[in-house]
Amino acid sequence: MTRRPKHKPHSNHDRWLVSYADFITLLFAFFVVLYSVAQVDRKKVVELAEAIQQAFGNPQTAPASRAPVILQIPPGELAKNLATALPRESSPEKPDLTDLRQELEHALAEQIAQGQVSIRSSSEGLVISLQEAGFFDSGSASIRSASQSVFGRIAAMLSERGCQVRIEGHTDNVPIHNSLFSSNWELSTSRATEVVRQLITQYQFAPELLSAAGYAQYHPVASNDTEEGRAKNRRVDVVVVSERSPAR
Repeated sequence: MTRRPKHKPHSNHDRWLVSYADFITLLFAFFVVLYSVAQVDRKKVVELAEAIQQAFGNPQTAPASRAPVILQIPPGELAKNLATALPRESSPEKPDLTDLRQELEHALAEQIAQGQVSIRSSSEGLVISLQEAGFFDSGSASIRSASQSVFGRIAAMLSERGCQVRIEGHTDNVPIHNSLFSSNWELSTSRATEVVRQLITQYQFAPELLSAAGYAQYHPVASNDTEEGRAKNRRVDVVVVSERSPAR
C-alpha cells in the first residue's frame, strides 16, 4: 500500500495585517485626540487675549471664532496698566480695621492726649494699649472704677463689630512681690484675664472671640532704663485681630 506524502502545514503570512490595522487605528485615535486638544487650547488662547484686552482698557474683544488678536499697547501705557492690574502690597494694618481705628481715636481723643491710651497698628491688627497709669493701681489686676466708663466705650465699639480680640498683659522689669502676686508673670496674666472676664460678663462678648495672655516684662515697647519707659511698658494691650467672627 502506497503511503501518501505528508504535506507541510500551510503558514499564514498575512497575520501582520492584523497588527498593522490595530496600529493604524491607534494612530488615528491619537491624532484625533491631538486635534481636539489643539482646538480647546485655541479657545483658551482667544479667551486669554480677550481678558488681557479688557485688563488694559481695550473695550474691543475678539470673537471666539477668530484667531487671537495681537495686542498693541502704546509705549508708557504698559507700566501704567500693570501697576493698576497687579495686586498692591498689603499694609501692616488690615483694611477692615481702618474705620475702627479712626472711630476709637475720635472717641478716646482726651485719653490719648493724657497718655492713658495709645493706638497703633501691627502685623496682627489694631493694638489698643491701656496704660497702667490710667486703668490700674500699682500691683493690682482690677480696673479702676473711675476708668470703667472709658473701658466701656472701647468694649461697646468692639462688641458692635464682632471682633476677634486677644488681651495681653505686660509689665516693666521691676520685680513684684505682694500678698496677691509673687511675680510679674502672675500680675500680667491676671490683668489680661480680668479684662476678658469683664468683656464676657458685662459686655456680652462671645467667649470664643476672646483669648488672654501674660508676657510679664518680656515684650516691652520702650526702654526699662527710664521711669518714662517703664510706665509705657506697664500696660494691657487689646489686640483686635479681625472684625469678622469665625465660621461656626
